Amino acid sequence: MARVQLEMPAEFLFATEIPVRITDINYAGHLGNDAVLSLLQEARVQFLASYGLPEMDIFGVSMIITDSVIVYKSEAFHGEILRFEVTVNDFNRYGCDFVYHITEKNSRREVARAKTGMVFFDYQARRVQSVPSPFLELFSQGSVTV
Repeated sequence: MARVQLEMPAEFLFATEIPVRITDINYAGHLGNDAVLSLLQEARVQFLASYGLPEMDIFGVSMIITDSVIVYKSEAFHGEILRFEVTVNDFNRYGCDFVYHITEKNSRREVARAKTGMVFFDYQARRVQSVPSPFLELFSQGSVTV
């Protein structure tokens, strides 16, 4: 079976550091795969907040995950500080990908590469929405397929 490959972009727009909490550790004594997805959400929320955008109100609409890919490169342990680099790319009519590169702060060891496919969503109408124009202007850099 072919393994998933996830290429990292040349540049990231944002970086944050998040400590590995004891609740992120699984029975094997390392960072659990379920915790990684939660940490990605925290990094994404911080990324959006750095632009003044709450995840539930991005120019009048919210976001919802459509897919995710995580490629694990090494273990991470309680007390380590993880550096999350975040960017957005691969825009389409309804959304884009958030791409994450996770490394351990002190050793710079690569821990994981990840992507979450996101679409814009109106929770009241329960429908997918087009990417808000101001979001496109802020992040697309002309690479939109509509």
